[in-house]
Amino acid sequence: MASDLSKYRNIGIFAHVDAGKTTTTERILKLTGKIHKTGEVHEGESTMDFMDQEAERGITIQSAATTCAWKGHRLNVIDTPGHVDFTIEVYRSLKVLDGGIGVFCGSGGVEPQSETNWRYANESEVSRLIYVNKLDRMGADFYRVVKQVEDVLAATPLVMVLPIGIEDEFKGVVDLLTQKAWYWPDEKDPENYSIEEPPAEMADQIAEWREKLIETAVEQDDDLMEKYLEGEEPSIDELKSCIRKGTLNLSFFPTYCGSSFKNKGLQLVLDAVVDYLPDPTQVDPQPEVDLEGNETGKVATVDINGPLRALAFKIMDDRFGALTFIRVYSGEIRKGDTILNTFTGKTERVGRMVEMHANDRNELDYAHAGDIVAIIGMKDTQTGHTLCDPKNPATLEPMVFPDPVISIAIAPKDKGSAEKLGVALGKMIKEDPSFRVETDEDSGETIMKGMGELHLDIKVDILKRTHGIDVIVGEPQVAYRETITKPVTDTYTHKKQTGGSGQFARIDYTIEPGEAGSGFTFESTVTGGNVPREFWPAVESGFKKMMNRGVLAGFPCLDVKVNLQDGAFHAVDSSAVAYELAAQAAYRQSMPKAGPQLLEPIMKVDVFSPEDNVGDVIGDLNRRRGMIKSQEPGATGVRIKADVPLSEMFGYIGTLRTMTSGRGQFSMEFLQYSPCPRNVADEVIKEVQEREAAKK
Repeated sequence: MASDLSKYRNIGIFAHVDAGKTTTTERILKLTGKIHKTGEVHEGESTMDFMDQEAERGITIQSAATTCAWKGHRLNVIDTPGHVDFTIEVYRSLKVLDGGIGVFCGSGGVEPQSETNWRYANESEVSRLIYVNKLDRMGADFYRVVKQVEDVLAATPLVMVLPIGIEDEFKGVVDLLTQKAWYWPDEKDPENYSIEEPPAEMADQIAEWREKLIETAVEQDDDLMEKYLEGEEPSIDELKSCIRKGTLNLSFFPTYCGSSFKNKGLQLVLDAVVDYLPDPTQVDPQPEVDLEGNETGKVATVDINGPLRALAFKIMDDRFGALTFIRVYSGEIRKGDTILNTFTGKTERVGRMVEMHANDRNELDYAHAGDIVAIIGMKDTQTGHTLCDPKNPATLEPMVFPDPVISIAIAPKDKGSAEKLGVALGKMIKEDPSFRVETDEDSGETIMKGMGELHLDIKVDILKRTHGIDVIVGEPQVAYRETITKPVTDTYTHKKQTGGSGQFARIDYTIEPGEAGSGFTFESTVTGGNVPREFWPAVESGFKKMMNRGVLAGFPCLDVKVNLQDGAFHAVDSSAVAYELAAQAAYRQSMPKAGPQLLEPIMKVDVFSPEDNVGDVIGDLNRRRGMIKSQEPGATGVRIKADVPLSEMFGYIGTLRTMTSGRGQFSMEFLQYSPCPRNVADEVIKEVQEREAAKK
C-alpha cells in the first residue's frame, strides 16, 4: 500500500437521480481496474459483466467505497446517495470525502435535487470537478448546462474541454490546455482512442474558451497574471498549478464532458482528479470532541504517526456478512488490534479488514491515515461512530441523530415473511441511525419511525426490492408529546394490609412544568428523614416510568419537574416497592390537575420555488399553519424558510409539484415540539380514543 498521502484521492461521485452516476462510477472502475490488476485481466471477459444482472443492487453493494489506481495514484471512490431525504447520509459521506465529481445530465442539466447536494457540498467545503454526461443523448447541450451551473448553482465552471459534435454526432473532446482533440472511435472500448489536431472549423471556439480558461486560472497567481496582461502566455504546468489552487479554494470547478455509456471522455476526468483534487492532507482536519461532546480544540490531523481516529460512515450487508466502512483520519489500524468505539464505550477487535476492487475484495493486514477500508463482523458499531485508540480516546463528531417524528405501521403480506421482516429491519436500523423500529405492545403491530414521509417510503421500497418482502402499510402517524402548564402540590398515601407485613408509603410532592428541553427532572427536599433517603430513587423511578404515557392521549410526557417535599414511612411496612407504587398512583392523581397540554413536532421546512409561484407557495404554507421565517431570492427562484407542523406536511411534495409545474422542491428537518392549538389537540385526542376503542 502506498503510504505517500499526496498520491491518495478520496472522492465521491454525486448527482441527482438519473444523471448517470452509476454508469460513470462503473466506467471509472473499468478504466482503472485494468491498471490495478496487471497480469490478471481475463481477456475478453470484462470485470464488470455482472453489472447488468445486478444493475439495481450491484452498484450499491460494491461501491460504498471502491479502491482503484490511476497514473500511480490511489483513488478511493465513495458512493453518495442522491436522495434529499437522507440528509444524514449525504452529510456523512461528504465528511469522509476530500473531493468530488458532480455529474450532470447533458440534456436534463441542473435538476432541483442537484442543487441541494451542491449546497451541502458547499457547506462542507468539498472541492469538486463537474462532469457533464450523456452528451450523446437527444437534446444534449454542453453550453446550456455550463450556463445553468452559473445561474442555478451560482458557481463558476472552469471549462476544460469542448465537445466535438453533439447527440448522435458526439465523437470526442478538445482538451483546451493542450489544444489537442481526443477521439474514441469504438464505443465499447475506452482504451482505444487517438489524439489528433482539432477540427479546423472549431478554431475560433477553441481560442475563445481557452482565453476564458487562462484568464480565470491566472487570477490565482499575481505574478502570472501580470505576465499574462503583458502578453506572455503561461506554460501548461503553470496553468495547472493555478487550476489546482483555485479548485482547492473553491474559486471555480474544472468542467469536463463526455458520455459514460459510450465510453468517451472519462480519461480526462480521471487525469483531473489526480491533477486538481486535494489529497487527504490538503483538507481541513476533523475537529475532535471529548466523550461529553464538547470540542477539545484538538483536530484529527491526517498523520500516519498520530493516534488512531476513524469514522464508520456506512454499514452494508453483503454475501460475506456485515461490512463496516471506515475512513481512517489519523494513525494506523492493524488486523487483530483492539479499538474503542467512543459512542458505545465498548472495545472491538479488528478481525478481518478488506478493501474493495470492483466486485473483488483484498484482505488487508494494515491500514493507515487517508485509507478507506471495510472491517468485517463488527458487532456494535453503527454509522457515524468514531473508532479510536483505547489509550487515547476522542470523538470525531458528536453524533446527533434527531428523534424520528413520523411513524407508520407495517405488516408482512404473507404470514411466512414475519421472521424475514425482523431480520431485514434489524439490518436496516444498523445502516441508518435516524430510522427506528418498535412493536406496539397492545396491537403487536410493527411500527417504523423515520424523519419524513419520503424516508419511510424508501424504507418500504428497500424491504420490497432488496429483501423481497411485501408489506401492508398503515396511515402515517405523527409523534405527538404531552406536557403540563401549571404546578400542582398534592399528597398520596399507599396502604395495603394483607396477611403478614403490609405496604405503606406516603409522599407529599409538587409536579410542575420543567425547563424546555429538560425532559424529566426529579429532586427531593425532604428533611428529617420522613421519607428515608434510600427510598428516594424508588419515588423517582415510579414517576419516571409513568412519563411514557401522558394522561391526555397516552403520548410520552416532556419537561416535567417533580419535587418530593415530605411524606411518612412505617418502620415495618415501608419498602422501595411501596414508594414506587405510591409515585405511580400520585402521577395518575395529579397530572390531570396540572393543565396537561398536547405538543406537536414542528419542522424546519426549506422550500425552493420559481419566482412566479412564490405567492401560491407562501399562501399554501400559511394554510398549513406555517410560520414564514425568511425568503431569499436566488439565481433561479426563491428559497422560503418556514416552521410548519409535521401533521400538515403529509403529501406536500405532490401539492408543491402541482403548484410549481414540477420545479419546486423542499427539504425538512425536525425543529422542536410546540403546544398544539386547542382544536387540533381535540381532534388528535378523539382519534386516539377511537383507535383504542377499536382495538378493544
